[in-house]
Amino acid sequence: MTATIAHPTGGVLPAPVEPQPKPLGNFSRIVGVGTAVTEASYSQRELLDRFRITDPRVRSVFLNSAIERRHLTLPPSGTDEPFLQESQGELLGKHKQLCLDMGARAVRACLADAGIDLADVDYLCCVTTTGFLTPGLSALLIKEMGIGAGCSRVDVVGMGCNAGLNALNATAAWSMAHPGQVAVQLCVEACSAAYVMDSTMRTAVVNSLFGDGAAAIALFADPPDAAGPMPGELPADRAGSSAGPRLLGFASHLIHEAIDAMRYDWDDAAHKFSFYLDPDIPYVVGAHVERVVDRLLKDTGLRRSSIAHWLVHSGGKKVIDAVRMNLGLTREDLRHTTGVLRDYGNLSSGSFLFSYERLLREGRVRAGDFGVLMTMGPGSTIETALVQW
Repeated sequence: MTATIAHPTGGVLPAPVEPQPKPLGNFSRIVGVGTAVTEASYSQRELLDRFRITDPRVRSVFLNSAIERRHLTLPPSGTDEPFLQESQGELLGKHKQLCLDMGARAVRACLADAGIDLADVDYLCCVTTTGFLTPGLSALLIKEMGIGAGCSRVDVVGMGCNAGLNALNATAAWSMAHPGQVAVQLCVEACSAAYVMDSTMRTAVVNSLFGDGAAAIALFADPPDAAGPMPGELPADRAGSSAGPRLLGFASHLIHEAIDAMRYDWDDAAHKFSFYLDPDIPYVVGAHVERVVDRLLKDTGLRRSSIAHWLVHSGGKKVIDAVRMNLGLTREDLRHTTGVLRDYGNLSSGSFLFSYERLLREGRVRAGDFGVLMTMGPGSTIETALVQW
């Protein structure tokens, strides 16, 4: 029966009803999450002292970043130089070592959270931008962790900070096409293995921002005739708000005019790759963020005010502020985004999953809540996903 309210003239109007997305059938659901970081962490002031940085412009970049600590794996300080330079080959070796270690720990934490055994993993997607490996990270992890040789796998390499949602779109599609099977996505970034040390502001911005970290999630789609709990299903007294969200849809937006705003270049002087961030990229992202969110919500019956949880990539203070202002969000809405930036820095592709884990641990999610996941990175691209608990 349709609810009604009295009209001042004596007529009757339908009462407003909160819109709901149109049912689209079965969905893939996130059933577990796990994170890992490297052992050593440093405050921004400790890094300035370690690198013996005295340039007031560079110090200002570090100290006004809204970052308190970052996990990094640094070479020992030299006797005459504040920083022992590593070759590109040494950095690639570091990337492999750190990613295998962090990645394995994040996957194990994720599976433990979901109540899934390692032997039950049917698909592994590995995302990284801070190094290149052949064989890919997925093959190396399957062998090292003892995952079944029949596990399907894919590696997403070089896409940047937005890649976590690009990969999630593909992983969710695999999950939907293989109901009853377990898919795991790992985002692992050894940012300690992607740096150049010199006196330029270009490298100062990059070196002030990124940290090491890995995050993994497990996905599962119920088979049509499922009877009983799926992997990761919680006991009845904890079901509802704690249950993982369904992935309802994705939307992307490529900003053509900013194709070179975030990129890797080869530095001939340093003999290694150097990452570049255009100083105007926060404002470019902010100027385009509304249209991709509106596209995500189109035809769902939802408004922005219907979204209870916003989990945005911790790209940097200016990027977060630009997203908040252009979408009309509050600081409370982005509390986990800013908290992850504060405690870890920019973790590249896995940042939004650190925020997702914090949201779950907070215990404020209710059954039926909607959430938006958002990442941004090279392309320049904004990626979004709509979820519901």
